[in-house]
Amino acid sequence: MDSMTYSFVSLVTLAAPAGGTEISIMKLIADASPVVKAVLLLLVLMSVVSWYIIAFKFIALKRANRESELFLEAFWQSKQLDQIYQTSEKLKRSPISQVFRAGYIELTKLRTGARAGETMHGQLGDLENIERALSRAQNSERVHLESMVPWLATTASAAPFVGLFGTVWGIMASFINIAAKGDASLLTVAPGIAEALVATAIGLVAAIPAVIFYNHFVAKTRVLESDMENFSNDFLNIVKRHFFK
Repeated sequence: MDSMTYSFVSLVTLAAPAGGTEISIMKLIADASPVVKAVLLLLVLMSVVSWYIIAFKFIALKRANRESELFLEAFWQSKQLDQIYQTSEKLKRSPISQVFRAGYIELTKLRTGARAGETMHGQLGDLENIERALSRAQNSERVHLESMVPWLATTASAAPFVGLFGTVWGIMASFINIAAKGDASLLTVAPGIAEALVATAIGLVAAIPAVIFYNHFVAKTRVLESDMENFSNDFLNIVKRHFFK
């Protein structure tokens, strides 16, 4: 019985650090090496920036979708381009309305400067000018829709490797500590390994939301880009029928 009691007391002593202090995540971070702390700080900054972009783009794309639906509804219900242009001024967050504005402004310029008896070649040139204006507006809106989203892709791909670097560095430092102390017991190895793994965990915490919302935003952006392309084709067809006969 005395032997069993001694073994139990020895096990408890090994399971708890000296002085009865508990090892927590915050304590591991506080005791981490400067390199691991720098890695953790970088990961936290990447995560904070990612969450700011997620919140901003989520709201921006939601507004763009809602205003695009309102604009398309007004466009197909109205028969006068002037009224549609006035509506587009109230829906400036809609990429489709901005494409329309570019096409309408170019059409207005061409019709204002049109000459009587214009040849078919001249009319085709005017249509090409309108088409180029629509294309430029689409490219501009596409760049705007895709802005800041690449940061999420960068975070999703780089954060796990940054965390892995912190883990490798922490494990390497832990083994150096073991060699210096000449003690490979669990009490010597565990804190260093745990400290190293914290970097990998935080890297995953930064990367997982980034990759999820990156895919979400890419899908939403592609839908809007497709809507812009379809609207441009419809607008050109309307212009051909009503203004270039």
